[in-house]
Amino acid sequence: MYCVKCGVRLADTEKVCPLCATRVYHPDLEQPKTPPLYPNYKQEKKTIKRWSLMLVLTILYLLPISICLTADLSINGHMEWSGYVAGGLAVFYAAVMLPLWFRHPNPVIFVPVTFGVIAAFLLYICYATGGNWFLSFALPVTGAVALLVTAVVTLHRYILRARLYIYAGAIIGFGVLSLLVEFLLTITFAMPPMFTWSLYPLSVFTLLGSALLVTAIFRPLREALEKKFFL
Repeated sequence: MYCVKCGVRLADTEKVCPLCATRVYHPDLEQPKTPPLYPNYKQEKKTIKRWSLMLVLTILYLLPISICLTADLSINGHMEWSGYVAGGLAVFYAAVMLPLWFRHPNPVIFVPVTFGVIAAFLLYICYATGGNWFLSFALPVTGAVALLVTAVVTLHRYILRARLYIYAGAIIGFGVLSLLVEFLLTITFAMPPMFTWSLYPLSVFTLLGSALLVTAIFRPLREALEKKFFL
């Protein structure tokens, strides 16, 4: 139940809003019938075909990429820096522009697609710089983050009553992920000793996730915080 004036959440037993002192609306009381304040009419909306608009935006989006490629080839005779620009713009397009092609984009699908483009961009950087860190570091880290984020997005989308548990698990998962990052850094780039700095984010994220988990378990605490912060 919510206050009709300020919108704050109220308990079922409250008679007056604790924030603005407005009496709680009772549905059994008959409300006076008065004429509406504004005329009831619908404004006609001009619709533009989504595909046509996105096609035009995509063409405009490709212009800076083509300009950078042309300038790089004409100056250096080969791709030296334009590949990084094109890769960064491709990641932005996959994360922001690509879902706009659809009326109701499903983030469960587009989140892994975005991480796939990020992995491909990292592979290009590794190849362009002559490194050998993609398979041993970039790919497993990107894959682990993609799995964690996709799992959180999927659970958040399809399980509505357990979001605090989902957030708590996600926070603890990112803490555990820091151990994986340091482990792969040590193996790939020979950075001894192992498990030094990653213990700090692990402990902090574990405490935050545990606090959120306790809040989710104890209903009175959860309701008190919701009322306190107007959640």
